[in-house]
Amino acid sequence: MDGAGYQRAIRQVTRDDLQQAKEVTLPHVIVKLWPGKSEQQKTRLAEAITKDVMEILHYGEESVSVAMEEVKPEDWVEKVYKPDVKNKWDTLYKKPGYDENDL
Repeated sequence: MDGAGYQRAIRQVTRDDLQQAKEVTLPHVIVKLWPGKSEQQKTRLAEAITKDVMEILHYGEESVSVAMEEVKPEDWVEKVYKPDVKNKWDTLYKKPGYDENDL
């Protein structure tokens, strides 16, 4: 391989590695909550989550995204509790202190 081919190969590996790193290091956090919290509260929560993700997982701020999804109380059991809590109980790192009968 000539020098130019070697340079292209190095650049290609570097681009591929960066692409893989981006795919692996881009945490997206979704917070599902009842409506009624202010934009200021949601912004503060997103900032706190971002700060903790950066500190604990060692990601840069540019790697973290946070979304807020408001779900009406009357929809909570079907849209959140059953699919995201009850059906994924073993994957929860923080389990709620309520069940669907409390809602």
